[in-house]
Amino acid sequence: MSTKPNLNKVEKDLVISMDYELSVEGDVIDYSEPNDPLEFVQGHGNIIQGLEEAIDGMATGDSKEVFVKAIDAYGEYDADGFVEVPKAEFPEDIPMEVGIEISVNNDDGEEMAAFIEEVSLEAVTLNFNHPLAGKDLTFKVKIVGIREATVEELEHGHVHFEDHDCCCEDGECASEGGECTCGENEKE
Repeated sequence: MSTKPNLNKVEKDLVISMDYELSVEGDVIDYSEPNDPLEFVQGHGNIIQGLEEAIDGMATGDSKEVFVKAIDAYGEYDADGFVEVPKAEFPEDIPMEVGIEISVNNDDGEEMAAFIEEVSLEAVTLNFNHPLAGKDLTFKVKIVGIREATVEELEHGHVHFEDHDCCCEDGECASEGGECTCGENEKE
């Protein structure tokens, strides 16, 4: 006999809708837009670990201020997290502009985010630190909704949005014809 999940409390494998405001050192740097909460599958690493742990057990309508240490957010700043790439080896289709985020494959073929830190005459310096690495974060959160995740959302580990044919919230998707392709890299 299967039991129904408690849709009144934040628990693993449920889709959570949450309003939030993120501050660093007292300055608000990000927030959810009115009537457009952040949606994610709880317990699948879709949000930073410290925040995910802090909201577990909250109920719909609950508000809370959450302080997350850097180590439980985007990690400590790594002074060795820089790589210099000769300009001749840099992909032509990527603009060489400071601050641009790019995807880079490591030696194991895993995709990693990097930011262009510096552009010199001979090379481009990439920074593999997240812009918030080394920073403690303060969140003001309110749980505005909880629902069951679909089988597909649980298989993929993230929310699929109703107004788009794939799981890409921003609409920038490589899938066509209504099929989500987010899990295809894991199948190879």
